Amino acid sequence: MSQFNFKQFCIRQDRCAMKVGTDGVLLGAWAEGGRRILDIGTGTGLIALMMAQRFPSAQVVAIDIDAKACGQARENVLESPFSDRVEVLHSAVQDFHPSHGFDAIVSNPPFFKQSLKNPDARKALARHADFLTFQDLFNCAFRLLDDDGTFSVIIPVEKLEDFLSNAYFSGFYISRKCYIKTTFEKPSKRCLISYRKSLQTTVENSEFYLQEKDGSRSSWYRELTRDFYL
Repeated sequence: MSQFNFKQFCIRQDRCAMKVGTDGVLLGAWAEGGRRILDIGTGTGLIALMMAQRFPSAQVVAIDIDAKACGQARENVLESPFSDRVEVLHSAVQDFHPSHGFDAIVSNPPFFKQSLKNPDARKALARHADFLTFQDLFNCAFRLLDDDGTFSVIIPVEKLEDFLSNAYFSGFYISRKCYIKTTFEKPSKRCLISYRKSLQTTVENSEFYLQEKDGSRSSWYRELTRDFYL
């Protein structure tokens, strides 16, 4: 599908290696926001636009290492109602040094490591952690995040142990964690996590599933995405 329509904006994705997917929608609908939001690895611009919709006073910066993705994300932003509040920049996060920090950072990071790469170089760039290791991601997020800010991500459960250890050694502490199942009977496949720079006295833990037995959206998923899905 070259175009994905949401209630308040549409996403064209014919020039993006990574298309609109459930992971991005989940993170965009769940992540904590603020006045200044950074989207690391924006791709189509989906999460940046979702954050702009959810937080009407926010200024959002979206960065990506893929020049073609940035071009398409800019077009998606310009055609949206949020074009005055979302800026798309072509940059690797390691090379990104803005004049101010952010009180919210979001990322749907690449997570494949030591696995067969996609022959499409741009898909490999978007999906493989060789180009942005977990440690690089956390180090950059720690540098860019304000002291009282939140860093929200989504990660496959099978990568969680490695991900959590890298977060800890970078100085991050979990404030929220939400496990996601496809259906009630199946094991968790994804985990949504919010981090802060200070140790939290309580951590919010939850688990939800996306689909009922008949394939319809679960009540939780329907409520989470009600402002986005048509």
